[in-house]
Amino acid sequence: MQFAAWSWMLGLNCPSADAAESFNLKEPAPGVFVHVGRQLALNAPGHDDIASIGFIEGSKCVAVIDTGGSVAVGRALRAAITRSTSLPICYVINTHVHVDHVLGNFAFLSDHPSFVGSATLAVAMVGSAHYFMSEYPEDFSGPPTSNQVIGPDRLVEHEMTLDLGKRRIVLRAWPRAHTDCDLTVYDESSGTLWTGDLLFRDRLPALDGSVKGWLVALDELARMDVKLAVPGHGAPTANLAAAVDPERRYLQTLVDGVRVELAAGKPMGDAVEQVGIPEKSHWLLWEGVHQRNVGRVYQELEWE
Repeated sequence: MQFAAWSWMLGLNCPSADAAESFNLKEPAPGVFVHVGRQLALNAPGHDDIASIGFIEGSKCVAVIDTGGSVAVGRALRAAITRSTSLPICYVINTHVHVDHVLGNFAFLSDHPSFVGSATLAVAMVGSAHYFMSEYPEDFSGPPTSNQVIGPDRLVEHEMTLDLGKRRIVLRAWPRAHTDCDLTVYDESSGTLWTGDLLFRDRLPALDGSVKGWLVALDELARMDVKLAVPGHGAPTANLAAAVDPERRYLQTLVDGVRVELAAGKPMGDAVEQVGIPEKSHWLLWEGVHQRNVGRVYQELEWE
């Protein structure tokens, strides 16, 4: 599975001991609550709290959007929700399989929600369970066990609408892009789109799916008429098209550069050293991630 390829994340299983104390939520749109994760390297303490996560509140119940990279972060999110509302949690929605978005699911089991994800997420979660346990044992609750890796029981093949009570959210499964199980969540009431990791802001995007598919998805995102976009990493923005531009430029730079290397018969090692270097000053957390991105693009394009 795709997560097994994340060898550059080995040993990064230090949990955030102060997750509950430092957890904060903002309400950038009515009934939309967002916790913006920290821009930390993946080998830093606190790596379990790097994703933008949160919830949407209807008149009947609450939908959680991603749950963080540890049970502790999931519990901090759940505690913040219970401080904000007495409504039940009816859905926990995951935008994709990466550990920083899903390992907090276990904290919500006692609420008996429906866990929701793309049709391909269920298999990806099963395939990732061993990796999560071996590489992130301290981010579990006690000894790591596979029953703490909670996958979806409701699958989105293409599109699904959920009713939170006088508030509808539209879930959309995307073709292979950032991963093979990307999902977006659109709140009709506020015009807010949760993009998952289709959109990174400031932090360098990490490719685990298809660069060509991701570029197609970004073009479509840029055309969407939304009032607010919540990226998978970074702060919400009212200008989705502008937020997409740096990521699209970076990914297109990789495609163009790798094609030049391939046309010249250069090996992957040369491409990793040469492609995309002028982009470095535009992004946080470059080292390791960029080199791996170039390698993934090279593998995807070499048989064109």
